[in-house]
Amino acid sequence: MVERCTQVTLKGELMVRIQRALISVSDKQGIVEFARGLTDLGVEITSTGGTYAALSEAKIAVTAVQEITGFPECLGGRVKTLHPAVHAGILAKRDMPAHLEELQSLGIKPIDLVVVNLYPFAATVAKPGVTMAEALENIDIGGPTMIRAAAKNFPGVAVVVNPQRYPQVLRLLQDGEGTLPESIRQELALEAFGHTAQYDALIYSYLAQDAAQANRPLGTDVYPDTSFPDLGFIPMALQQGLRYGENPHQRAAFYRDIYPPADSLCQAEQLHGKELSFNNINDGAAAVEMAKVFSEPAVVAIKHANPCGWAIADHLSEAFRKAYEGDPVSIFGGIIACNRAVDAPTAEQMAEVFLEVVIAPDFTDDALKILQQKKNLRLLRLPALAHPQIDGWWDWKRVKGGWLVQEADTAADMREEWQVVTTTAPDENAWADLEFGWKTVKYVKSNAIVVAEDGMTLGVGAGQMNRVEAAAIALKQAKGKAKGAILASDAFFPFDDVVKLAAKYGIRAVIQPGGSIRDEDSITAANAAGIAMVFTGRRHFRH
Repeated sequence: MVERCTQVTLKGELMVRIQRALISVSDKQGIVEFARGLTDLGVEITSTGGTYAALSEAKIAVTAVQEITGFPECLGGRVKTLHPAVHAGILAKRDMPAHLEELQSLGIKPIDLVVVNLYPFAATVAKPGVTMAEALENIDIGGPTMIRAAAKNFPGVAVVVNPQRYPQVLRLLQDGEGTLPESIRQELALEAFGHTAQYDALIYSYLAQDAAQANRPLGTDVYPDTSFPDLGFIPMALQQGLRYGENPHQRAAFYRDIYPPADSLCQAEQLHGKELSFNNINDGAAAVEMAKVFSEPAVVAIKHANPCGWAIADHLSEAFRKAYEGDPVSIFGGIIACNRAVDAPTAEQMAEVFLEVVIAPDFTDDALKILQQKKNLRLLRLPALAHPQIDGWWDWKRVKGGWLVQEADTAADMREEWQVVTTTAPDENAWADLEFGWKTVKYVKSNAIVVAEDGMTLGVGAGQMNRVEAAAIALKQAKGKAKGAILASDAFFPFDDVVKLAAKYGIRAVIQPGGSIRDEDSITAANAAGIAMVFTGRRHFRH
């Protein structure tokens, strides 16, 4: 006798009657209660390995998968469900009598519900010191195969990969007298394909990272000399929903990498204040990267992803004072990042200014008491800021229809490699200022100019369409403080106009990459003004 059709139509929607379920889960959260609810509805349950043991221990009627395959689990559990008795039961089309007749002739019963989640690959490889052998053993094979088979056949089969779905599915089965509507099955299938896609992307990302660390190229014959594969994947998980995007009319969310570095913003713990906004996160991520630049106590103030005040000092409170004085107007409503724990003296200064976010490795108890009096001020603790890892990572930029991928600009610039190109050479104080200016201008949006002295920015010109306008903004902001200061430029001078403008403000030294066909014009102008000029040989565009 051919197995009766498990599809019915109710209120114009195709329903699937759930008579048999196969359950095999790594995450056993809620599975006993779900399975008990299924058996109460008369559903027959087949299971594997640890799931079978858990259900049996809970006194739930369950059939071991080897009883339907007629073949034992083997290779230490590597092979359990890879068998026609399982996959034919999942993949048979319920609206095709020939499929059901073939199942009948083979003695295979249809499987109407597949409940599977996968080996904890992400959790395994996140453990310190994990070996490749351990990682490989946590690559699930049978699970993704069953999930994909059930999701492909969602017109006749339901698939559940998310334990959070169990109560909803059970309630729908109870309300539908053991049936599930097609709209829900399709929704579950979409979630299932997302689950396996994410899982494969995690594995790909891990193996690609391992290859990169071992300096093995991932390129193909198309790009044989690069580490860029033909296919790129970005495994990520939802960190939080956001009230809106850059503007109130835009919907938004924040996703994180599956393996986020310890010193990334998404690893920060929020101690106080209202929910982070889209712009807070964007600016905060920029601030975190800037806070890592100096080994000395440093404070950076960010507005619109640009530093508006940045300073180093012997003590954090002094660094904050200098960062504030660098631009006391723009810091209003800004985001602050520090590379030292915020203490009471620093917190007292911060409390005098309207700030959106303060990010630091830690906060002393006294500092917290002071800053928590500001109801909406967001305080983020990120311990790894005290000991950041300045290493390479991939920088992704979204463009409509694609992605731009590049190495992050983390290369260290060495003073020993720089060249003095003018007759006047910097003295030791000027060299210290030039090094500070060069480290900071790298993080300003191009075209970028920084005016600095004594370990603090005095003026920042960011994102201008031409370099002389960027210089004019920075110098105007510095005002009289520009006299005796240095000027840093993220790229070369195509003309001598920036040098001539700097001379009017009394700038004593300039640092820039060099490399323009008109470098000699700028050098001549610098010599005429008695300005020392240093070429670094490397530009730092930031778009």
